[in-house]
Amino acid sequence: MLFISRYRHDFSFDPLRFPQTTDGLYLRTCEFTYPTPPAKMVALSLKICVCQCNLVKTMQFEPSTAVYDACRIIRERVPEAQTGQASDYGLFLSDEDLRKGIWLESGRTLDYYMLRNGDIIEYKKKQRPLKIKMLDGAVKTIMVDDSKTVGELLVTICSRIGITNYEEYSLIQEVMEEKKEDGTGTLKKDRTLLRDERKMEKLKAKLHTDDDLNWLDHSRTFREQGVEETETLLLRRKFFYSDQNVDSRDPVQLNLLYVQARDDILNGSHPVSFDKACEFAGIQAQIQFGPHIEHKHKPGFLDLKEFLPKEYIKQRGNEKKIFQDHKNCGEMTEIEAKVKYVKLARSLRTYGVSFFLVKEKMKSKNKLVPRLLGITKESVMRVEEKTKDVVQEWPLTTVKRWAASPKSFTLDFGEYQESYYSVQTTEGEQISQLIAGYIDIILKKKQSKDRFGLEGDEESTMLEESVSPKKSTILQQQFNRVGRVEHGSVALPGVIRSGSIGAESLSMGTMPSAQQQVIMGQMHRGHMPPLSSAQQALMGTINTSMQAVQQAQADLGEVDNLPPLGQDMASKVWIQNKVDESKHEIHSQVDAITAGTASVVNLTAGDPTDTDYTAVGCAITTISSNLTEMSKGVKLLAALIEDDTGGSNDLMGAARNLAGAVSDLLKAVEPASGEPRQTVLSAAGSIGQASGDLLLQIGENESDERFQEVLMILAKAVANAAAMMVLKAKNVAQVADDTVLQNRVIAAATQCALSTSQLVACAKVVSPTISSPVCQEQLIEAGKLVDRSVEGCVQACLSATVDGEMLKQVSSAASVVGQALGDLLEHVCHYASHGEPIGRYDQATDTIMTVTESIFSSMGDAGEMVRQARVLAQATSDLVNAMRSDAEVEVDVDNSKKLLAAAKLLADATARMVEAAKGAAAYPENEDQQQRLREAAEGLRVATNAAAQNAIKKKLINRLENAAKQAAAAATQTIAASQNAATSNKNTAAHQQLVQIACIEQFLYHIPRLVQGVRGSQAQPEDLTTQLALITTSQNFLQPGSKMVTSAKSSVPTVMDQAAAMQLGQCAKNLATSLAELRTVAQKAHEACGPMEIHSALTAVQTLKTELQDAKMAAIDMQLKPLPGESMEQCARDLGSTSKSVGSSMAQLLTCAAQGNEHYTGLAARETAQALKTLAQAARGVAASTTNPQVAASMLDSACDVMEGSAMLIHEAKQALVSPGDAESQQRLAQVAKSVSHSLNNCVNCLPGQKDVDMALRSIGEASKKLLGETLPPSTRSFQEAQSELNQTAADLNQSAGDVVHASRGSSTQLADASGKFSEDFDEFLDAGIEMAGHTQRKDEQIQVIGNLKNISMASSKLLLAAKSLSVDPGAANAKNLLAAAARAVTESINQLITLATQQAPGQKECDNALRELEAVKGMLANPNEPVSNLSYFHCIESVMENSKVLGESMAGISQNCKTGDVPAFGGCVGLASKALCGLTEAAGQASYLVGVSDPNSQAGHQGLVDAIQFARANQAIQMACQNLVDPDSSPSQVLSSATIVAKHTSALCNACRLASSKTANPTAKRHFVQSAKEVANSTANLVKTIKALDGDFSQENRNTCLVATAPLIEAVENLTAFASNPEFASSPAQISNEGSAAQEPILQSARSMLDSSTHLLKTARSLVINPKDPPTWSVLAGHSRTVSDSIKGLITAIRDKAPGQRECDYSIDNINRCIRNIEQASLAAVSQNLASRDDISLEVMIVNETLHVTQLAGYFEPLIRASVGVASKLQDHQQQMTFLDQTKTLAESALQMIYAAKEGGGNPKVWNNMGDRAKISCHNIFLIYVSI
Repeated sequence: MLFISRYRHDFSFDPLRFPQTTDGLYLRTCEFTYPTPPAKMVALSLKICVCQCNLVKTMQFEPSTAVYDACRIIRERVPEAQTGQASDYGLFLSDEDLRKGIWLESGRTLDYYMLRNGDIIEYKKKQRPLKIKMLDGAVKTIMVDDSKTVGELLVTICSRIGITNYEEYSLIQEVMEEKKEDGTGTLKKDRTLLRDERKMEKLKAKLHTDDDLNWLDHSRTFREQGVEETETLLLRRKFFYSDQNVDSRDPVQLNLLYVQARDDILNGSHPVSFDKACEFAGIQAQIQFGPHIEHKHKPGFLDLKEFLPKEYIKQRGNEKKIFQDHKNCGEMTEIEAKVKYVKLARSLRTYGVSFFLVKEKMKSKNKLVPRLLGITKESVMRVEEKTKDVVQEWPLTTVKRWAASPKSFTLDFGEYQESYYSVQTTEGEQISQLIAGYIDIILKKKQSKDRFGLEGDEESTMLEESVSPKKSTILQQQFNRVGRVEHGSVALPGVIRSGSIGAESLSMGTMPSAQQQVIMGQMHRGHMPPLSSAQQALMGTINTSMQAVQQAQADLGEVDNLPPLGQDMASKVWIQNKVDESKHEIHSQVDAITAGTASVVNLTAGDPTDTDYTAVGCAITTISSNLTEMSKGVKLLAALIEDDTGGSNDLMGAARNLAGAVSDLLKAVEPASGEPRQTVLSAAGSIGQASGDLLLQIGENESDERFQEVLMILAKAVANAAAMMVLKAKNVAQVADDTVLQNRVIAAATQCALSTSQLVACAKVVSPTISSPVCQEQLIEAGKLVDRSVEGCVQACLSATVDGEMLKQVSSAASVVGQALGDLLEHVCHYASHGEPIGRYDQATDTIMTVTESIFSSMGDAGEMVRQARVLAQATSDLVNAMRSDAEVEVDVDNSKKLLAAAKLLADATARMVEAAKGAAAYPENEDQQQRLREAAEGLRVATNAAAQNAIKKKLINRLENAAKQAAAAATQTIAASQNAATSNKNTAAHQQLVQIACIEQFLYHIPRLVQGVRGSQAQPEDLTTQLALITTSQNFLQPGSKMVTSAKSSVPTVMDQAAAMQLGQCAKNLATSLAELRTVAQKAHEACGPMEIHSALTAVQTLKTELQDAKMAAIDMQLKPLPGESMEQCARDLGSTSKSVGSSMAQLLTCAAQGNEHYTGLAARETAQALKTLAQAARGVAASTTNPQVAASMLDSACDVMEGSAMLIHEAKQALVSPGDAESQQRLAQVAKSVSHSLNNCVNCLPGQKDVDMALRSIGEASKKLLGETLPPSTRSFQEAQSELNQTAADLNQSAGDVVHASRGSSTQLADASGKFSEDFDEFLDAGIEMAGHTQRKDEQIQVIGNLKNISMASSKLLLAAKSLSVDPGAANAKNLLAAAARAVTESINQLITLATQQAPGQKECDNALRELEAVKGMLANPNEPVSNLSYFHCIESVMENSKVLGESMAGISQNCKTGDVPAFGGCVGLASKALCGLTEAAGQASYLVGVSDPNSQAGHQGLVDAIQFARANQAIQMACQNLVDPDSSPSQVLSSATIVAKHTSALCNACRLASSKTANPTAKRHFVQSAKEVANSTANLVKTIKALDGDFSQENRNTCLVATAPLIEAVENLTAFASNPEFASSPAQISNEGSAAQEPILQSARSMLDSSTHLLKTARSLVINPKDPPTWSVLAGHSRTVSDSIKGLITAIRDKAPGQRECDYSIDNINRCIRNIEQASLAAVSQNLASRDDISLEVMIVNETLHVTQLAGYFEPLIRASVGVASKLQDHQQQMTFLDQTKTLAESALQMIYAAKEGGGNPKVWNNMGDRAKISCHNIFLIYVSI
């Protein structure tokens, strides 16, 4: 980026005033001092208007003259002003607006009022008449002082009338009718009022609220409130505090109180009943007419409007009742009647209440409803507006604070109520005055009681004299700015110092010696200005970072300990890769450290009050987090490199130096450190130097010394040019007449000097890492600061003088600075492009491409096309000349010929284009000529691409290398930022999403490969294989990188540390930018390099074979060592899972090669090579980890066979592309694929434990052959012995099946032992079963027994196969559940055999079967980290309830049938109990899984692209159906059934393929799924045709035809199944955290207790059914029954208590309630117009957070509220603040209602049907409110 100077100017420093640093730079602050002439006192000339005689005279006064003295002078000099008393006159400063005129106070001076010469001052009388109207209609005129406030005048008015408690009265300005149209009440009238607002106006008029009364403000004068002298004011009681004391002794107040109460009753302000109204009217008649006179006071005498409320005027008998009450008053005097009337009025519930009609917001809705707000001397009330019933009441003692705004009023009750009470009203100030008035009266009364005989004075002070031998003066620089007032404590922190001489003993009778202590070199921090909240946050960040730096320094004390490494090729490659990776990571981390340091330098410049401390904290966090990660890489690199020359020690020392420099910087930038600016710059320079040394040690210092020297020379040139400009500015400042302009020039010059010093410091810091874009950005930012400061200095000089010569010098100096700055930045940009000049081909090629596009778009405009053709011809001519020139100097003859041929091709295309252009120019209207020109331009474009292909490709590869490096660096930074943000991330789920395996670990897998790709391409720039490897790794990096960006962005709002959040957000943004560039360049490079995937994959596989052969030789020499991090278990798992990936990739390769699609075949070959690489690494790891040489040799041999076969397969695939339809080629390809599949199986079978399982399977198969004989061997035992033997072996086999399930989750040794034991127990069980079958008399029963034994054999084989599959790939989807199902199938088969073949005592078989079933289901409770069933949580609860009911009935039946001896019923009850217990166990296991996986710390599973289990089952079903189809013994019905099965499963497979193809983003996988579905569908269609023919004629020929048709279908389904087994498509199981496992335990413990006690119960019942007369056994049975019952109760309780989401809902409810309180507190501050601006977070960050926080509810609400308050604090308009905060509060309330609804529903569909409407409404409200925000 270059800065083009818009001016010509120059400055320089004065060496005498600005001493140089060691670098020859001027870094001191500019200080210029000029003498200021003494100020002269100027006389003030005023026009004095004597109002009584309309005389105006001009008089002069000293500005310091007091107003009292000015009046005296006027009376002395103006005879006309000498009338009346002098104290009655004063000076009045008039204004056009009469309300703004003010009386000058006698004690003030004239200059206090900022009077100017010629101002008119009126000298007139302050007394004015005031008409006061009483409530009874009497009017009194009183002379008052017009300069006094209403509050001061009320003392005079009330004393004249005879009222003592004046503070309870106030004056009302009566509004004329025409003024009422504007409305002065709570709801201002408007011509466009909505219907509801009109209703509110009518309601207000009906209720006669106090907001109808225009009370005068006591703090202002009559004139300020617009009260004219002719107006009459109404005196009325405003505060009802001491009215209880008013009686006959105070007739004046009694009369006023009576009249006010009477009027309020009549107009309806006090609602009364009919009887009460008549009673009041009777007393009123007594007051007005005296005692009752029968003949006079009759109906018709009274004007009822003056005695009754209007609603009772027409009521029958009203006047009669009034006179009855009148008569009851007897001979009562007027005073006594008034006392009675007032006393009765005080009993009304509304008496003494001042009502205001307001609007309050409905909860969780953005709707306002009317409400009456009442204020009394004791409380604040919410009153129902129609009936005036009290809804809620708060005592005044609970009101903590209140705030009024023009349109709202808010009350804060502190601890007495969780939330604030806020209403909408325009009379907020009037309500506030009323509350404040009551409180003032209460405090004044209390004060007068507390101080007997003393006049209470709150402002009286206590003076304490402090005697000190010495005073100290602290001088400290302060930065001041204009801003809002901030409320805070002015108390300073206490300072505790240790005594200088320690503890001192007490002495009496003598005076101790003087003590003193001198502290030098440090500042007394007790008198430091308090740190702002942003500075405090920065201090916290610095402290945390300092701890991280200290830890890194400690870690750098020693290198990593690596295990002994081998000397085979794979070990050497691993070491080299690790060295490259470590160097890359260290380089990227050092880049970030230097960029962060430069950012700190730039951000901390200038006024500290203007510093963005959040951004500074972000930079410091970046430095510390990268230093922590860098220390790990340095330790590993030091352990890897050879230490012959002490290289590792130098490396560790350089790293420690860098850590020390960072520590110094952190100390220097502490806000409270007080360090000078030079210390910060020196520390930053030390970091730059240490960074360069470290990069030099690792061989990654890309910028040479010459470049750094030039960079510093150019930076100093900028500084020197700026120094010259400062000197020119000094000259301007010396001649400036205006001091303000002079100071402005000085300040601008100073800023210019500081910015250039920062530029030099920044250049020092980033010069070693200038290749990094972030470092370039910081240097460019420093240059921008210089540019702005120079511009500011020029502008200051232009405003300070008009001297053309000086301004010309300044402009010239400024242009020199601009030129120097441009040279510096040009040098940086030149290096950023790696110093490479623009290629001769590049510019011409770009021009050709651009111009041809213009020609295409200019069709129809022949003239424009011809003009563009001329430009095109010139560009192609340049390109042809450049190519011929290169051909002449080319040494390689072949390359020279290629260049000449390409130049000739381009020249011919140019000639054709020129001819076409001539034709278009000659015939501009001919469209054919234009089309020929367009075609010629297209041909020229193609020729250009062909001619410049090598140059373009080289350029693209270079771009790709740079993009890959930047992407890897950005990824490293993002990982460091995410790990640093982990500690302050309050949302556990968001943090886990960020660091889970799918993001971080995959990322850590792809970053090294990207680095290796870059290194390989740079090492062999002409090798197409390395280029393709770089392109491939770049493309593979994009998907995990995008996931990382998404996760990081979603985590930013939940990070509480603002600096860490900003760092994470910036890193995510940089990574997204890098990925976008990488995606674009990788795509272009892939297009330019052409289809080389197959060749590259073949080379890679051959390299893998060579590495494995080398590893085999090392194994023979006993030198094969496992690589760091490798273990037998991990490598075995990798081998098992990768074998599926290899099989899937090969299936894809076969399909694509058969279709002849070269592009997709290349992609499949590439994926196959990648999978084989992982397989080879795992095979080598297994061989290196095993202690058995034979296992190692067989594993490596098998792996070599796989590599050899795979290489042959890829080669055959390449050959198949040449002739896609060649049957022989396809056959060879299929044969090679089968060979590879066989080798792959052999490789997997070489794993420890797999051979033992295979041996067990073979043993079962061999033993099962005994069942194939036609005759059974003769029995050698008795029936009883055979039966006992069968029961015993059945129990042993069942136990062994459970051991196999358990061992499959353990080590390979455990699996080997368990499978061997299982095969032995199976052999014994099979013999016992055959023996038992020999005792069976009937032939059909023998067949059934043998059939059951075959079923057991098949179930046992499936169990071992499932165990083998799980041990190979423990992470396979649903593998554990399949294993458990296989074990249960073994148990069920055994039970069926026992039931059929044995004859035991009554009830024994049922009990034994039940016990075996319970033993089989125990595995569900072992480790429930997979779903047991498809039940939801509430379905689990229902299942538990239903099964517990069945179990209770069955247990009762067991007990009852034992007593009665009903054995069949007993067996039935046992069977029901067993099924119920299995159902309870299954429900408990599923519920515990749901509890564990719903824990916030657990990781949720992800649905895979396809269900591999579904494909495997479909494959098995289709194969069995096809066998039945071709079986000669199959009946027609069996054939039709098999055809149905085939159609059903193939249809399901096709649908699954279509769905998967629509979901996947992988184009190769998408194509393969679609093609596989077509193959399956076509094969099925062909098979269906043969089945139809077979159904018509079951001949052998038709069966053979059907057999042939099944082969393609079986092959297609097998290939599809193999492809679908790719782990990439599999589901990701959930990962249950330790907290989740702990939450599971109560459920599991109850379920285990239930099973154990049920087992004991069944065993007891088994013995009891034989001997029901045994009392002790009955007692044991009862005990077990109670235990089972208690266990089930505990299970139900545990499941209900652990319901997922309930705890989270409670937490969310508390969190949102807390957030609502916070937003209310901010609203109250906003109402008071003192919402402090948030300086600890920038507006940009808050707005970004505002848009992100609403994506989740509870987890994001705290940062949402924080961001909302921050945004509101930045708004200048008070009403906007209130609106924004109100909307945010409504949003929070709506979310709260939704969470309440969700909690009550809790996932229960039955309850949710009722709660759904509430939740929907809440969600709708949230959406609407968010949109409005």
